[in-house]
Amino acid sequence: MDYIFLLEKLILIVIVFTVTLVFAMYETWAERKVAGFIQDRYGPNRAGIFGLLQPVCDGAKLFSKEEFMPASSNKILFALGPSVAMIVSLLGSAVIPWAKEFVVFGYHFVPQVADVNVALLYVVAVLSTGVYGIVLGGWASGNKYSLIGSIRAGAQMISYEIAMGLALIALVMMTGSLSLREITEQQSGMAWNVFVQPLTFLIFLVCSFAECNRTPFDLAECESELVNGHHTEFSSMKMAFYMFSEYVSMFFSSALISVLFFGGYNYPGMDWVSENWGVNIANLLAVGSILAKTTFFVFFYMWIRWTIPRFRYDQLMRLGWKMLFPLALINIFIVGVVILIMKN
Repeated sequence: MDYIFLLEKLILIVIVFTVTLVFAMYETWAERKVAGFIQDRYGPNRAGIFGLLQPVCDGAKLFSKEEFMPASSNKILFALGPSVAMIVSLLGSAVIPWAKEFVVFGYHFVPQVADVNVALLYVVAVLSTGVYGIVLGGWASGNKYSLIGSIRAGAQMISYEIAMGLALIALVMMTGSLSLREITEQQSGMAWNVFVQPLTFLIFLVCSFAECNRTPFDLAECESELVNGHHTEFSSMKMAFYMFSEYVSMFFSSALISVLFFGGYNYPGMDWVSENWGVNIANLLAVGSILAKTTFFVFFYMWIRWTIPRFRYDQLMRLGWKMLFPLALINIFIVGVVILIMKN
């Protein structure tokens, strides 16, 4: 058994897990800061410098709150729902490539937990599994508003996953690979996929908002109709798991968009930096590059939330089935024709 390999993967899992959680934790702080900026008011500014300790205070508050469980709920599924939502949201980061190989004392270290050749299929599977936590929690609550919220989440997920899957088919047709590392390598320099497949990017971006239950597609938890949707009956850490899983999913979706369409860890002049400053410096900048792109898309999620009003449910379904689905099919046809023309 290769113990060094196992130790490497264990260290990498801990690093990726920690970075993901810390990033998601401060997304809650950034959400309120961005909302304050857009609405011309203060965000968190009391707990620590610039309010940076606010997420820690939020965690302590939620941890100390009373655990409430409705008498009519299914006790096992009620606890399982937020657990599934949280665990599934953390699984996606395992296949994200953060940089090329680091070389430390002659040992080659690849900053990617799992470099599998079908990573894109794994991502789709993980994204589609996330709805189970919402459906379980909503149904197990024994609350009609929670149930309606979970049904909405399931219907929303099905309608938008079809368009997302078709968009990814068009991307795979062009790249010829399901490996996220290979897709990233093909975008070295500024050869980003967004320039050659802008429609695919647009479809995928809209579907990502629906997958993450973000405004304007947060119909599963809209306060004006469903009190608080699928997590109406949840409190303390169960409630925290649902909220936190959404921010983790937002981080993962932003990283995935960066990898698929914006070059991932690639940046202009990366080869020059590697030749003149060394591989490790180039890779450190590569990690910074993908984190910067991810941060931008996280900000974009927040910007949209505090700018665009929520859709009605019928508008949500119409957009998914009557606009994005046909567009995704047309996109596949166009990409196929272009590939045939270029080959001939």
